[in-house]
Amino acid sequence: MQNYKDFLLDILIDDKTLQQRIAELGKSISEDYNNRDLHLVCILRGGVMFLSDLMRQITVPHTIDFMAISSYGSGARQSNGQVRLTMDLKDNIMGRNVLLVEDIIDSGHTVASVLALLKTRNPASLKVCTLLDKANRREVDVPIDYCGFVIPDKFVFGYGLDLDEYYRNLTFIGTVNPKKYQQPE
Repeated sequence: MQNYKDFLLDILIDDKTLQQRIAELGKSISEDYNNRDLHLVCILRGGVMFLSDLMRQITVPHTIDFMAISSYGSGARQSNGQVRLTMDLKDNIMGRNVLLVEDIIDSGHTVASVLALLKTRNPASLKVCTLLDKANRREVDVPIDYCGFVIPDKFVFGYGLDLDEYYRNLTFIGTVNPKKYQQPE
């Protein structure tokens, strides 16, 4: 794989801005869940970096769990709304305050499907925290209770978001230069 700089158009959100906003989200979540049970559910794999930094900013006691979801569609950025659960939660969420932690919400299909599934498990509350929101691409209305950044409809990578499974380790979020990158079929 080539160096990420070969595909980078620009840095959309630098590391300092990311960490500052994550600290703000952590403070809001801590205030909202003060003296309440909090269970963070992260959708793998893109949300891992965000979850790791976010949970360090949350000052109330909390637990974590993970889910893996596979979306179907044509191309790396397309989803037709069909999702498949590839790894389920290990913990029972009945009666718990669940906060779904997601890296990016695009069409909304994946989050809507996960929320529908989690609601059947009778949590005390169910809210959504996303780092990135591509609001202008939304096809399904989903509630977003905590949002890091609303971003334009650009192909982004870094800070947990992959480009063909690479570059999740970058400390910033960059946009892909479509003239220099061809998505695999």
